[in-house]
Amino acid sequence: MKPISDDDVLAALGIRPELSRKMGTFGNFAISFSVICILAGGMSLFGFGLGHGGPVVMLGSWLVIGFLTLLVGMSLADVVSAYPTSGGPYFMADKLGGPRWGWWTGWLNLLGLLGAIAGIDYGAAAFAGAFAQMQWGITPTDGSTMLIFGCILLLHGLLNSAGVRLVTLLNSISVWWQLVGVAVIVGALTFAPAQHQSPDFVFTHFHNDTGFSSPFYVALVGSLLAGYTFCGYDASAHVAEETTDAQTSAPRGIVRSIYVSWAAGFVLIAGLLFAMQDYTATQNTVTGVPPAQIFLDVLGASGAKVLLLVVIVAMLFCGNAEVAAASRMIYAFSRSRALPMWQSWQLVNERTKTPTRAVWFAVIVPFVLALPALWSPAAYGAITAINAVGMIPAYGIPVYLALRKGRDYQPGPWSLGRWRKPVGVVAVAYVVFITGVFCLPQSTPITADSFNYAGVTLVVALLLAWGTWLTRGKKAYQLTAANTAQPGEALLGEGF
Repeated sequence: MKPISDDDVLAALGIRPELSRKMGTFGNFAISFSVICILAGGMSLFGFGLGHGGPVVMLGSWLVIGFLTLLVGMSLADVVSAYPTSGGPYFMADKLGGPRWGWWTGWLNLLGLLGAIAGIDYGAAAFAGAFAQMQWGITPTDGSTMLIFGCILLLHGLLNSAGVRLVTLLNSISVWWQLVGVAVIVGALTFAPAQHQSPDFVFTHFHNDTGFSSPFYVALVGSLLAGYTFCGYDASAHVAEETTDAQTSAPRGIVRSIYVSWAAGFVLIAGLLFAMQDYTATQNTVTGVPPAQIFLDVLGASGAKVLLLVVIVAMLFCGNAEVAAASRMIYAFSRSRALPMWQSWQLVNERTKTPTRAVWFAVIVPFVLALPALWSPAAYGAITAINAVGMIPAYGIPVYLALRKGRDYQPGPWSLGRWRKPVGVVAVAYVVFITGVFCLPQSTPITADSFNYAGVTLVVALLLAWGTWLTRGKKAYQLTAANTAQPGEALLGEGF
């Protein structure tokens, strides 16, 4: 029996292929691994972990959350194999549950992706500011950080506009940069002639700066170090239309990116904890970046700057990969007429076969979202909090709908088989649970600056999805309408 081609699979789903299918199995894995980016999430949230449970919670929750995330990833991968499209979760939700499910999932996923770009690239700008302070004595300001942030977004827009070949190459480099970077960082901190913490401290020490008295509650909140880091593996689904053998390559990319990140991230966090010299000084470092203080204490200024550069470059790779994933989702969502001015965002550049306008949408909107950081860190946190509370539910919805389908669900060639139901039930339960944890207060007393706005942003996102469904979605939204042409018709996506 002749195998079904990737384009035939798309045709069966009602989609005409427009994008350049130049990405292989490794490239598909690389984009999700780059987006998860343990050198971004693990480093950016390391200080959060120190104050919210300390070492025992940081490492313990990494193991537990990593395992549960793997179950979610495996369940999502099963559905991706059946629906390997750039739309990712929203396309699956629509096919399995109907247009309203697709619309709500799409808005959650889109807002999560845009919030992730804002968070990742702004974090890279903050780390770059810390490097500038160490290297040239330049004190970072909100204005200078925003300027660096804008330059990073511009760079990512230009790189992604060049086409999927360059994006794939950069993501492939990113994989080795991260893995070698973890080895270099942990190796340097391990073999440096400095005192190290004991295993008892690293694996059992509990530290609580939250103001809450319950160790269990603190552990829940502290688990967000891992919870926030393990996001973005839907990138493998969003580039499925540019991946060869997508029905197997995209699911494998999701699962591999999670378990490789799980293992490497544990080594990284443990290495930093063993090397930490002074707990309080690390938390209150003048650099604003606790891992940078560990580098300084153990390796001195020169060594610290080298390792900090390793982290900054990894963050740049991460942000670039996230722009690629978000732009494909914007392209697909516009193809379904879900966004205002959808005719523009779903256009594909004839030369590069890349949705170039969607790329710049994915660059400009996060910059606008981050502008409140100039006046209020709390406002910025409220906006970027939609990253996790938008993306994680968007992963769980297609899994839930596939379970609800029961025997009517038709899996693709990559399938969990008889394990689909038990793994899927645990995955959906975890998604509901961790989404609730994302919204819990993280410190007390609760003030405007310390308030956790994740719940507020989730409610706003749901209200936005509901309002746009009533005013636009019911009339305009059609899953594949903008990409479907009759024989002899010009395809709407051609041109720039």
